Amino acid sequence: MGDVAKDLAAGTVGGAAQLICGHPFDTIKVKLQSQPTPLPGQLPKYAGAFDAVRQTIAAEGPGGLYKGMGAPLATVAAFNAVLFTVRGQLEGLLRSEPGASLTVSQQFVCGAGAGVAVSFLACPTELVKCRLQAQSALATSGPAAVAVKYGGPMDVAQQVLRTEGGVRGLFKGMVPTLAREVPGNAVLFGAYEALKQYLSGGQDTSSLGRGQLMLAGGLAGASFWVSVYPTDVVKSVLQVDDFKNPKYSGSIDAFKKILKVEGVKGLYKGFGPAMARSVPANAACFLAYEVTRSSLG
Repeated sequence: MGDVAKDLAAGTVGGAAQLICGHPFDTIKVKLQSQPTPLPGQLPKYAGAFDAVRQTIAAEGPGGLYKGMGAPLATVAAFNAVLFTVRGQLEGLLRSEPGASLTVSQQFVCGAGAGVAVSFLACPTELVKCRLQAQSALATSGPAAVAVKYGGPMDVAQQVLRTEGGVRGLFKGMVPTLAREVPGNAVLFGAYEALKQYLSGGQDTSSLGRGQLMLAGGLAGASFWVSVYPTDVVKSVLQVDDFKNPKYSGSIDAFKKILKVEGVKGLYKGFGPAMARSVPANAACFLAYEVTRSSLG
């Protein structure tokens, strides 16, 4: 089995593990973001994240936390397959000899290169996801409730292709996507390698236990979001911006306007659930990747 095939397989398994661990957090984040503003004197539907979990399980059973997982499962698996495969190819190019381990700075370069490749997949899929997530917030807010605009992921893609300039419309927000994925994945893989080296005490990192791999993966995932979170907020507001009457003329304009209206806090909206999801999801992803990769020889 070739290296590309191994990375593809291990990346896909890692992606699935990441989603299974992370999707409930995403469900709760979206429910909190999209709950209607309560009327004067009324309490909001959910008092907070734990209350949202409790109410969701009471009303829909544990399966309610995994609503809408089909489409992301396909894309997350593909996303991680591309991410780990491109990184693996770049590792091969930078290696001085077969089997040699790379330095933290070399892993940083591999992560950045993988970030470029994966942006072309991330941008259109996240545009679709953000439109669907935002519409539930828009559809239920206030007395003049907006009618649901999209029937599902394929409907979003078809409408964007038809009314927003064809394929170019699906790549709206590409600049902030690159600004998130390139430095973010450089930090992710650089931090992962640095943490593995630290935990192994300078010994061979392939002897690390599962708990240590999960710790390194979880902390590396947290470092991704800490380093690039504001670019994610800019990407999201651009992708859900109205095509005919846009609020923002581009990334810099969006950044300036968010800062002016909401301050620095506005650039960190939803940071809590993103971090709460990132640590266990990346711990699971890296562990599944490493275990699958080593079991394939």
